[in-house]
Amino acid sequence: MTGQKSQNVLSDKQCTADEAVRRINDGMTIACGGFVGAGHPEALTAALERRFLKEKYPRDLTLVYAAGQGDGKQRGLNHLAHPKLIRRVIGGHWGLCPRLGEMALSGQIEAYNFPQGVICQLFRDIAARRPGCITHVGFGTFIDPENRGGRLNSRTTEELVERITLQGKTWLFYHAFPIHVGLIRATAADPFGNLVMDDEAVIGDVLPIAQAAHNHGGYVIAQVKTILDHPAPPHQVRVPGRLIQHVVVAEESDHWQTFGEPFDSTLCRSRAPGVGEEAFYESSPHLDVRRLIAERACDELEPGAIANLGIGLPEGIALVASERGLLQDVTLTVESGPIGGIPAGGLSFGASRHPHAIIDQPAQFDFYDGGGLDFAALGAAQVDQHGNVNVSQFGTRFAGVGGFVNISQNARRLVFCGTLTTGGLAVECRNGELVIVQEGTIPKFVKQVQQVSFSGQNARSLNREVLYITERAVFRLHPEGVELIEVAPGIDIERDVVQQMEFTPIIRSVSRIRDYGKAK
Repeated sequence: MTGQKSQNVLSDKQCTADEAVRRINDGMTIACGGFVGAGHPEALTAALERRFLKEKYPRDLTLVYAAGQGDGKQRGLNHLAHPKLIRRVIGGHWGLCPRLGEMALSGQIEAYNFPQGVICQLFRDIAARRPGCITHVGFGTFIDPENRGGRLNSRTTEELVERITLQGKTWLFYHAFPIHVGLIRATAADPFGNLVMDDEAVIGDVLPIAQAAHNHGGYVIAQVKTILDHPAPPHQVRVPGRLIQHVVVAEESDHWQTFGEPFDSTLCRSRAPGVGEEAFYESSPHLDVRRLIAERACDELEPGAIANLGIGLPEGIALVASERGLLQDVTLTVESGPIGGIPAGGLSFGASRHPHAIIDQPAQFDFYDGGGLDFAALGAAQVDQHGNVNVSQFGTRFAGVGGFVNISQNARRLVFCGTLTTGGLAVECRNGELVIVQEGTIPKFVKQVQQVSFSGQNARSLNREVLYITERAVFRLHPEGVELIEVAPGIDIERDVVQQMEFTPIIRSVSRIRDYGKAK
């Protein structure tokens, strides 16, 4: 009899994606979980788009999400990029949803960009009915209310972050707001509706989203790929079924493990005993700019470090570290929650191959914000004379900051990776010297960055150790500005460095990069 009753619990919750989204009404605030494609409820966002295109309802929704979710084309939150469907977006990373970014910059919607770590922590505060999230993350950036307060256009007027003083110290206070609908994903639901995530690459923020919606009188829709015929072990339950109103079993095509691959067991299983991290990398001796930058950046990675490597250029550092035999002494982490293993790239970014552990996203950012990272290597689209870095907006394209602000503001040692110029840059390494075959047409070291994603002034006030590593030169953050400290062999400082920058760096004692272009 007990088994019959437990089975009915789930039967009452099960429905199709189209049936579930019909409960979403005009003006509601929706929180959506996921990281790129990992953990994103694709069947649910696709169903919401179908309903809007067919019925022109619901309208004027507020969308809230921490990590970017999309493939840069059609999947993920790209489904929701329709005028009138969306009125306001509060998001962490926007680059994988280009249409949402266009709507924000053109003023079609109200739009905010807050740090990824702040938003996922804010979900917990909303769940607990606290007034908001109090943190130091965001000072000196465009998110600081003394600048733009994270608002992306003139249509966006409400202030959702303010400066406050507690115990004589200034903090940023991000305001809480009700969540009406939570869209989340798991691997399976058991007969009680409890969710397990054994085959997911990330846990993300499923529990705080579910708690936030439930505690504000809203409801939670959970996408799964299968139904268990037995109760899940209690320690494996990530979201209790009591918090969930609807369970949708998705088609396989809507439940890829990441947007890069349908399923790969290495993204959710530990490695075999005796197999080192190096076994998952193949040596790549090709010396392009990515490789040259990664080699010099890897020199800053010390044994025993807990590290975060950003997407793009910094990903190459793990390959170099593997070749140098460093990975057995370094713990690589990803802001989405994986600890250890090898961070995946491309549309599988956010996952790790053979992680040692996968924790929830808010807990990972608690660790980051408290200074737990010994080392971080991040990309840099622009660097200015004050040491500020822009990774969020380039002309009319808006990428957003994602976890960049949390990581860059709190890692003990920080390296920014990027070329000195872009737009046609071509280089070669000949006999240990760098040759500029074709100079880039766009300088990346500018007088003033378009948007401050990392505050050089804030870092200088805290005596942070910050390096800016390019294919031809290395700079450091000096109390008086940006100082040139190293150049590659074959590089002329005046012609190849200073003349390619919009400002003159501090130049005192400049050394040559040792063993340039050679494996160490």
